[in-house]
Amino acid sequence: MKNTLQWPASRLVMALLAAGALGGAGVSAVHLGLAHAQTPPALVAAANPVGTAPVAGVQAPDFSSITERYGPAVVNISVVGTTRVSNEASDDDDDAGAQEVPPAIAEFFRRFGGPMPGQRLGPRAQETPTRGQGSGFIVSEDGVILTNAHVVKGAKEVTVKLTDRREFRAKVLGSDPRTDVAVIKVDAKNLPVVKFGRMADLKVGEWVLAIGSPFGFENTVTAGVVSAKGRSLPDDTAVPFIQTDVAINPGNSGGPLFNARGEVVGINSQIYSRTGGYQGVSFAIPVDVAIRIRDQIVATGKVEHARLGVVVQEVNQTLADSFKLDRPEGALVSSIEKGGPAERAGLQAGDVIRQVNGQRIVSSGDLPALIALASPGDKVSIDVWRKGRTETLQAQLVKAGEKTAKAEGDKPADQGKLGLALRPLQPQEREQIGAESGLLVQDARGAAARAGVQQGDVLLAVNGTSVRSVDQVREVVAKSDKSVALLIQRGEQRIFVPIRLG
Repeated sequence: MKNTLQWPASRLVMALLAAGALGGAGVSAVHLGLAHAQTPPALVAAANPVGTAPVAGVQAPDFSSITERYGPAVVNISVVGTTRVSNEASDDDDDAGAQEVPPAIAEFFRRFGGPMPGQRLGPRAQETPTRGQGSGFIVSEDGVILTNAHVVKGAKEVTVKLTDRREFRAKVLGSDPRTDVAVIKVDAKNLPVVKFGRMADLKVGEWVLAIGSPFGFENTVTAGVVSAKGRSLPDDTAVPFIQTDVAINPGNSGGPLFNARGEVVGINSQIYSRTGGYQGVSFAIPVDVAIRIRDQIVATGKVEHARLGVVVQEVNQTLADSFKLDRPEGALVSSIEKGGPAERAGLQAGDVIRQVNGQRIVSSGDLPALIALASPGDKVSIDVWRKGRTETLQAQLVKAGEKTAKAEGDKPADQGKLGLALRPLQPQEREQIGAESGLLVQDARGAAARAGVQQGDVLLAVNGTSVRSVDQVREVVAKSDKSVALLIQRGEQRIFVPIRLG
């Protein structure tokens, strides 16, 4: 019987909303409060006290020249698609049981697509046209345009509008949902184009600006600074996002993020929001990722991603102490795909990946984001921390989705420090979970139970050392001072569980 892995942890619940997802994009329901405001003289004086010299380098740059030069290369994208909606009335649609949907919620579902709360897609569901808007930017004079994959998802008709009010019907050359990058093309010549920058040259704190069509307002310019680089998001680890505080709203999706030199450094893609609107945290896809996806789509019409074949997790202070790391960073390998590139390279569960091709891996999300920039067939050099020392391994990446070769008792004893009652696995149990060794957890108390270990779990390794007997566990635990890291398998999932001793 498979158990669902549940680990006690406090998590920040985030709403990562794709800005400008396919859905209605009219602005009639947007409430605009416009008022003229002037700063009182007293406040102006307070902001610039007499005798205080301005701090060098903090004055915002003038983005007007960048907007004038490259704004014409930013386009508005209108999309017509379809969605399935039900015309079947609910059995309890009466005055007593009907639940009125607040206008704000109704507008949210209308804008971002999907059925209304309580709406059923019954047997009489039918296709209904939907409209959406997003942004994009021209990267070649003959009409190749970059945007987000979610902007053109499910599109039946795509129209591109330029700043000079010309409109063109566009063709979707290809899209990559994994990185949220799409390439479309219009039949035109001598179009204005943007120029590209480099992610490596972008600095945290640097000024950036976005041009797009938030809420359908074409060629809107907003500015801010780079808040962080290489940010990994839940369920979206293939992209090392650029985090900014630039105002991004529905309709900005697919628009360019410029640096102060007028170079495109990213594609605005997602926002962090509790309300669906701008709250000061926005994310952009690095231009390096976008260029790689564009080149593949233009050349072949499809995108191939590389795969290493490992499952990794974050290294916290307790795990760092257990593995005798100098600091809590790296990607801890919790499981390895049988017959995959990582196994062939010699990677093991319990290894902590510190560098790939000389680039530091600080958080676990850095690894998949870096592998995503590579191509199938590339060889990578991997520095791992294993049993107190650094080793360098060489791995050859394969194409994501490519099939790999499949690999084919003592008495229970209580572990005083851990609070575990363990026994070796029977041959049929090892075969069932696909492990060569391990110990079955017959009871979990004390420190182990508090860390989340449960009866029925399988203990595979302690501090990266595979375990075959209860005595072996005692020996490893006895040599540990502050903490130990247990590799636990529950159902089909494997994860390291840090446990503090004493």
